[in-house]
Amino acid sequence: MARPPLLRELPPGYAPPARSAAPQIPLWLRAYFQSLLFSLGCGIQRHCGKVLFLGLLAFGALALGLRVAIIETDLEQLWVEVGSRVSQELHYTKEKLGEEAAYTSQMLIQTPRQEGENVLTPEALGLHLLAALTASKVQVSLYGKSWDLNKICYKSGVPLIENGMIERMIEKLFPCVILTPLDCFWEGAKLQGGSAYLPGRPDIQWTNLDPEQLLEELGPFASLEGFRELLDKAQVGQAYMGRPCLHPDDLHCPPSAPNHHSRQAPNVAQELSGGCHGFSHKFMHWQEELLLGGMARDPQGQLLRAEALQSTFLLMSPHQLYEHFRGDYQTHDIGWSEEQAGTVLQAWQRRFVQLAQEALPENASQQIHAFSSTTLDDILHTFSEVSAARLVGGYLLMLAYACVTMLRWDCAQSQGAVGLAGVLLVALAVASGLGLCALLGITFNAATTQVHQDCRADLSATAQATQFLQLLAPVPLQVLPFLALGIGVDDIFLLAHAFTEAPPGTPFQERTGECLQRTGTSVALTSINNMVAFFMAALVPIPALRAFSLQAAVVVGCNFVAVMLVFPAVLSLDLHRRHCQRLDVLCCFSSPCSARVIQILPQELEDRTVPVAIAHLTATVQAFAHCEASSQHVVTILPPQAHLVPPPSDPLGSELFSPGGSTRDLLGQEGGTRQKAACKSLPCVRWNLAHFARYHFAPLLLQSHTKAMVLVLFGALLGLSLYGATLVQDGLALTDVVPRGTKEHAFLSAQLRYFSLYEVALVTQGGFDYAHSQSALFDLHQRFSSLKAVLPPPATQAPRTWLHYYRNWLQGIQAAFDQDWASGRITHHSYRNGSEDGALAYKLLIQTGDSQEPLDFSQLTTRKLVDKEGLIPPELFYLGLTVWVSSDPLGLAASQANFYPPPPEWLHDKYDTTGENLRSESRGSPARASAWAHTGPTLRPCPLLPVLTAPCAHWPPLPLPAAPSHLVPAAQPLEFAQFPFLLHGLQKTADFVEAIEGARAACAEAGQAGVRAYPSGSPFLFWEQYLGLRRCFLLAVCILLMCTFLVCALLLLNPWTAGLIVLILAMMTIELFGIMGFLDIKLSAIPVVILVASVGIGVEFTVHMALGFLTTQGGRNLRAAHALEHTFAPVTDGAVSTLLGLLMLAGSNFDFIVRYFFMVLTVLTLLGLLHGLVLLPVLLSILGPPPEVTTPSLCSQPREQGGTGKGRDRNALSANRQGSADEDPPHEAPPTEGGSLPLCPDTMSLSLSPPGFFMGSTLAFWGPKQGTGLPQASLSCPLSALISRWRPARTPASPRS
Repeated sequence: MARPPLLRELPPGYAPPARSAAPQIPLWLRAYFQSLLFSLGCGIQRHCGKVLFLGLLAFGALALGLRVAIIETDLEQLWVEVGSRVSQELHYTKEKLGEEAAYTSQMLIQTPRQEGENVLTPEALGLHLLAALTASKVQVSLYGKSWDLNKICYKSGVPLIENGMIERMIEKLFPCVILTPLDCFWEGAKLQGGSAYLPGRPDIQWTNLDPEQLLEELGPFASLEGFRELLDKAQVGQAYMGRPCLHPDDLHCPPSAPNHHSRQAPNVAQELSGGCHGFSHKFMHWQEELLLGGMARDPQGQLLRAEALQSTFLLMSPHQLYEHFRGDYQTHDIGWSEEQAGTVLQAWQRRFVQLAQEALPENASQQIHAFSSTTLDDILHTFSEVSAARLVGGYLLMLAYACVTMLRWDCAQSQGAVGLAGVLLVALAVASGLGLCALLGITFNAATTQVHQDCRADLSATAQATQFLQLLAPVPLQVLPFLALGIGVDDIFLLAHAFTEAPPGTPFQERTGECLQRTGTSVALTSINNMVAFFMAALVPIPALRAFSLQAAVVVGCNFVAVMLVFPAVLSLDLHRRHCQRLDVLCCFSSPCSARVIQILPQELEDRTVPVAIAHLTATVQAFAHCEASSQHVVTILPPQAHLVPPPSDPLGSELFSPGGSTRDLLGQEGGTRQKAACKSLPCVRWNLAHFARYHFAPLLLQSHTKAMVLVLFGALLGLSLYGATLVQDGLALTDVVPRGTKEHAFLSAQLRYFSLYEVALVTQGGFDYAHSQSALFDLHQRFSSLKAVLPPPATQAPRTWLHYYRNWLQGIQAAFDQDWASGRITHHSYRNGSEDGALAYKLLIQTGDSQEPLDFSQLTTRKLVDKEGLIPPELFYLGLTVWVSSDPLGLAASQANFYPPPPEWLHDKYDTTGENLRSESRGSPARASAWAHTGPTLRPCPLLPVLTAPCAHWPPLPLPAAPSHLVPAAQPLEFAQFPFLLHGLQKTADFVEAIEGARAACAEAGQAGVRAYPSGSPFLFWEQYLGLRRCFLLAVCILLMCTFLVCALLLLNPWTAGLIVLILAMMTIELFGIMGFLDIKLSAIPVVILVASVGIGVEFTVHMALGFLTTQGGRNLRAAHALEHTFAPVTDGAVSTLLGLLMLAGSNFDFIVRYFFMVLTVLTLLGLLHGLVLLPVLLSILGPPPEVTTPSLCSQPREQGGTGKGRDRNALSANRQGSADEDPPHEAPPTEGGSLPLCPDTMSLSLSPPGFFMGSTLAFWGPKQGTGLPQASLSCPLSALISRWRPARTPASPRS
């Protein structure tokens, strides 16, 4: 490129006027940026083949980075804010307990087909029994083994018995945990599949098992006193044998059933009042809310009716199942692994759901909704799969639209191949952007992520809410390819349109540079704003959505590089094809339409009337050219006003350059004086969006009454949106994600309506003394229990916490000791004849907790295990904890305490001569012993001598062991324990937020008392984000609007225009938010990301228009019409391309994708189109900034001979600068006769140079009227010339005199 001429190359004696430098600084900076883009474009055109090859090679290499993509599977890393209190609490929980879940849930919900019908009838319960029984009998065959419910179900608190026969029988008979309303009846036993065999008896099953009777029969053969006490404390009684029969006519209904003899059907509502019990009345109580939904009561509170029944089957987790059968003879030959255990569970669950849903006949009055944790996994898998058909279909639609839009009747001017190449290039850029994200370590969300729950018991709604978080994880894979495609193709259309608008006379080798010079700034501005928008969206503190925002920002950056570097090379290659007159797309064939190059000669104009064709091509003002004798340059003096003579066919009278115009069009309109082109296109084919904008849209829009109507309508839309914003609710339900009309959606809807229960835990940490903080712990439990959302336990049942169970157990053994002491069975020297509980109390009472003097027998009568205030003596707290954990497995399992560190296991046997027994290793499977492996009471086997059949308890007492043998090991200070709670009535996000705030307040109050605690559970994991979501949203939008203002102000160098753009973007965001309220789209992290990103996406619709207006001369109406003509087509094409990219989302099977992505993004695109092409032009025509370049004022008097311009007319200068930009200035008289050039104070002098454009805003000038004595000239003036940038003329743009 040749260097620009220096100032000394101006004609001798000419001095430019001294003007303020401040207004020229923006033009200088942008002209410098344009010159860089011009040089870049020219360089790309010279080496287009190399650039295209290297660009494709680089993008292809980056796309390979997808092979090293990191698939994130950790729930905490997906949905928990890094460094937040929830993150710290989860980390603490995982550090102490690990990540293994206690169990998984399978649910059956029964509802009547006729809504509102009562289900508390024997017939409805019978149908429920049929479905539950069918589901409980499911068997699957895998790895050569048969797996049924009894093998894989979760069993809580199985005691360890040293009597081998009894232990094996208990292991086979111990019931699965099934929460069902059938447990109120004898038929509940039919769901338990265990059986045992004893000689001389039929198979023992729960349908015929009476534990009391069995113990009496086995009593003569084994010492079962401890086991009997265990059953008595658990209140097992007769188990199911003492419960009424739902169908008393059943032949197997036991005689012990209350209604066996009467044969009367039970009162179902009365039996279900207060809930049901498992085999243990004390530890297995199922509250009404777990079994019944839609309950109605009488004024006295008695249950009358219900609308839904629920049964829940609990299964072991994969790890528990693996541990349970590891080393077992049944699995030693199949290479048993945890993956196989998971496969077994999934296969069983799928079969469970299938059979349960098919259990009832189609004409039944009831319907069954079945669900399992595997069902959610299957939904997750389906949801996460990126549909290849939709993806390919979307890209094919985009390819077809781009090709058809850019096709022209004249093959030499057609750009169909450019459209195809542009879409494919954007697709490659999207792939390379995702690959770059993988190389940068930005994680992806997997379609096959497995759920990791914290280690505690879990109910159905809790498990589903936890899995729901991962259900949303793969959303970027569903949406990002379409969104990035729509955004990227916008710039492709803009460059392609600008490339066809190159002014006549542009040298062939500078066509690409001219295109980038005019459009590069706009493309850079929109791309930078989009990247800033997505980076600002990363402020949303949800890691999965933050990763989505970062990926979108990187992809937009790759699109920008592809559009600015690689796509110009494609345009350059297509230019060579057009220059060689080859067919579009089929470039191997020559075009039948050969373009003719025609010299346009100066024409004489009568009365300054501009021919229609020329007015369609250029803007017309008067220019006075003077050739200085001492220089070879032509100095052109521009008068201040343009005299515009509109042709009759132009509604606006604008003299805009038509993007659709060409030399051939010009000749065809000149009254037939020249021969028309050989290949003539049809009128309908010549019609385009620019033609529509010029002749129809802009004239209508810029009329005064239309402007008023637009402002009123958009004001009404804004007001309506403000009202709609008040309707937006926080939250996102699982029913919003699962496809409507499916069985899964029906189940979730029924569950949300009838059984919205969440099990949470109140976790107490280490760092304080539990033994001395019992009062504070009880107060914390009381405050938490008083929360509105906490489901209170029945009045007849003690609170279900480890501290209450522990204290009640101590009070129980204290009562047994007092009774044994009073009867003389326990003395200071012997406890052998006392009860098991009395002996345990004896050993605890003599403990001092002092390592020097650990035992004090005098304390047997002077202390109590629980004082009058209900507190455990601190010195006995951790000693008694060891004994309780080892002696009360059912109570420990029911409390769900999850102690860490776990207390040592200690086996008590009052007949043991050592007096105590410490075991360092656990016996039995963890799956059979609640959350942590623990042991129950160990019963001493009685030697079955032929001459002695009496139980061992009647043997003579053995001598007491030495004092040290009575020592009980103290548990270590607790660092983790938890109180379980049930939350109910949580329907709306506001309910969750209220519960979370109440729980946090209770923990804060406990912290003041020295107790460190925090709530745990899925409501606190997922819904906690809503506490600050709106604040994060407002913060991100405000920061983004500020950043957009700064970026636009810096690149446009016009704060006025930047302010109008930000105003439009703020209106778009408010209106989108309000429309979400009318569409019933709830506010969650995903809509927040779209709302924040909408600010950046909206820039695509506004910046082009604002930039075109800013860089055009004339009044506001004229400049608005000019900007509309040049931006209407590319902006509309970009919007249509975005809609086509989103169209494939409408075919998704998931309503969530359709409503939360397709609808929201479609509304956003339409709002951007309306605001960018309707509201913004109207605002600019009313409030728009003045043009960056204005024509100067002519002096009323010629310049003095030899003057240097110092004696300028200051008043005229001031009046010109302060004039209204909305009015076309009046025509000024031409220079004086004789051709002397009056150089005025604001005259801008510039040498004739080839045309240059910025955003298509050509400053073109037509020569003076004939007879003035001045040469006629057609001058296309580049912006750089207007700010006194000169360079040698490449090729004259018009004839000289």
